[in-house]
Amino acid sequence: MLRIDSHQLGIAQGSLLLFSDFQDGGAMWTGKGPRELRRIVEFDEHFTCPPVVQTSLSMLDIDQSTNHRVDISAEMVTEDGFVIVFRTWGDTKIARVRADWTAFGPVRHEDDWELY
Repeated sequence: MLRIDSHQLGIAQGSLLLFSDFQDGGAMWTGKGPRELRRIVEFDEHFTCPPVVQTSLSMLDIDQSTNHRVDISAEMVTEDGFVIVFRTWGDTKIARVRADWTAFGPVRHEDDWELY
């Protein structure tokens, strides 16, 4: 469990269009080629240690004639950012995906000070 003093809790959030493959015949739409996509997300301000990151789909445009197989996650989480990972497999065809994310973690407080 991550315990954070309330005066040190930082919350960052964002939204990211991961791809729009139907426009140019990309791999997620055609089913040919890599079925995994990774995007680097950088926080506007850094946390004092790696935060907890929650990812979700906020838009999914998917072909109705195939099975709906999707996986979204956050990997390589650091104080400065993370990698959002989207995967599909099998005969699933996905036209577009937008992902939302929220990061919760400790941040420096203006009253914090360090001895050198």
